[in-house]
Amino acid sequence: MLSMKKARAEAFEAVYSLLEKAFPPTERRNREDQLALLEKTSYSYRILRSDDGTFLGFLAVWEFDTFRFLEHFAVNEAARGHGIGAKALQLWLEESDKPAILEVEPPETEIARRRIGFYQRCGLTLNDFPYTQPSMQKGQPPIPLMIMSWPQSLQAETFSPWQTILHREVYGVSSK
Repeated sequence: MLSMKKARAEAFEAVYSLLEKAFPPTERRNREDQLALLEKTSYSYRILRSDDGTFLGFLAVWEFDTFRFLEHFAVNEAARGHGIGAKALQLWLEESDKPAILEVEPPETEIARRRIGFYQRCGLTLNDFPYTQPSMQKGQPPIPLMIMSWPQSLQAETFSPWQTILHREVYGVSSK
C-alpha cells in the first residue's frame, strides 16, 4: 500500500538526498537554493511512504492559479518497478481539476523514450513545440526539453503564459 502526504520543510533531508541521487546537477538546485524554495507558498512536496512509514519517494510540485507543475519526481531505487510511481502520479493528478504540466528530455535516448512512455501511460500528452528550461544553477546552460500535459495536449499559444509564470516563479528569470 502507498500513502502520499503533502509536506514542506519536515521532509527536506529525505527529499534532497534522493534528489541528489536521481538527478544530475544540471537538473537540480544546490542545497541552499532548494531549501529556499520552501519559503514559497506555491511549492511543496508530496511524500510517498509505505504502510510501515518507509520513505519511498517524492513529487516536488508547484501550484499556480491556472495550472500545476511537477518539477521533480523520484522513487527510491529499491522501490522501483512495483507501480509506486504510476500510483503516486495518478494520486497527484486527481488532487485537482487544474491542468498539470511537466518537462521531459526529447525522445532522443532510450531512457528518455521510456520516461515519456511512462508518463503517456499515466495519461499525459507529449506536446510538439519547442521549450527550453532555464538553468537551475548558476553557470549551467539552459536545457532543451519538451512539455507534457494533462488532461489534454497544449498548443504553444496556450502554454506561452504558463511558460512566463514558470520562468519567473520557478526559475527566477524573465521569459523571452
